[in-house]
Amino acid sequence: MKGILVQRGCLLVIFLYAGLVFPCLHAGASPVITLDNALEWGLQHSFDLQKSLIDLSAAEFSANRLWSEVFPNISGSLGTSYSTPVFSDGRRDGIGYSAGFGVNLTLHGGIPSAMRNISLAYQARLLSYEDARNQLGIQLTRSFYSLVADRDNLIVLADTLQLAQMQYERNQVAFNNGLVGETTLIQSRLGMENARFNLSTAQLQYRTRLDNFLAQLGIEHGTQAVLEGIIDIARVELDADRLIMENLPRRPDIVSRRQEITRLENAERQTALSVRAPSVSLSAQWNSRNFAPFADTFTGSATLNIPVDPWISGTGRNQSIRNAQNAVEKARLDLLSAENAALTQIRSLAAGLTNSWDNIEIARLSVSVAERGYELTEQGFRSGTVDSLRLENARNDLAASRQRLLQSEFAYLNMILDISAALNVHWKDLMQ
Repeated sequence: MKGILVQRGCLLVIFLYAGLVFPCLHAGASPVITLDNALEWGLQHSFDLQKSLIDLSAAEFSANRLWSEVFPNISGSLGTSYSTPVFSDGRRDGIGYSAGFGVNLTLHGGIPSAMRNISLAYQARLLSYEDARNQLGIQLTRSFYSLVADRDNLIVLADTLQLAQMQYERNQVAFNNGLVGETTLIQSRLGMENARFNLSTAQLQYRTRLDNFLAQLGIEHGTQAVLEGIIDIARVELDADRLIMENLPRRPDIVSRRQEITRLENAERQTALSVRAPSVSLSAQWNSRNFAPFADTFTGSATLNIPVDPWISGTGRNQSIRNAQNAVEKARLDLLSAENAALTQIRSLAAGLTNSWDNIEIARLSVSVAERGYELTEQGFRSGTVDSLRLENARNDLAASRQRLLQSEFAYLNMILDISAALNVHWKDLMQ
């Protein structure tokens, strides 16, 4: 029986390969989609990732030009005027010209904190971009292996159709020889048509999902592409506490919340120093009002501003300082909440992974039992001790058990991807 199953498996692979690949060859060269090139193309053609990169470039531009925070305001002016008496005799009509140039600079104690927040904003954008790339990679990996599972399911459905067709052909011969009744023949034909319908429906769904996936990769709609990959599952033993200790501090959301605390602390210092500390305003102005004869003036000033109201409790600027302090405290509570949620999530996923492996072992056992059951039922049908309906049920049970195994293996891989996202590590590193 094992040799028969191997032969059938080979025939099924050839059948499915012919059904999926030969039309591609007829249409022309077809791209072969592997996980590696799917990730490469998907990252290149992601509009969200491109927008995130624009934001990152803008933040980097600002972080490299911190001197702009202390750069003075520079202005120039040119003007012309016309004057003439209306009701009285006065000076004659005349046209006047003027030119001016000014520089203004204000310095206060909050400038260093503002500079630190600009640098921190760049680090936050960099973290956000890297996290977006990582999450997109996980999503593309999930979609790729989901399609691989669908493709393998087509092989199972093609196997079921082949078995149903073989049964119908045997019943047709037996009916012609008067060995089975018309009811048995009709039942076997209905089983074959149902198997054909199931395969056709699954092929249409697979084609639709594949087209959507190819669109994510920037591949033209309708391209006949071939997936190259398998779901190769091995049992993964995880030490949740060790993984949490090693990787939790590096989780993007945890790092982001720490950065937010630092940003708010800088903002608090900036607010306190900008409204409470004295500030210095420097100004220089040159003006020329006439060119014939030439006359100009130069004005320079330095002003020390000493705020008073921010030191009085309850004033508007005093409340702004208190609000900044409250924002820091709330951010620290948000960090604690995020860490607790992450701990619960990682431990739950690690426990779920163990249960998921148990499902795979049960599914593999079910496939073995279903294969043996179909073998015995087929032998009974040939010997006349089992009717056609029971053989069809055994065939359907075999198909269902194979599909359950595919689903269990994909669910296990899916859970590994979830854990890798929760730990911010590459999913293949968890399988080593």
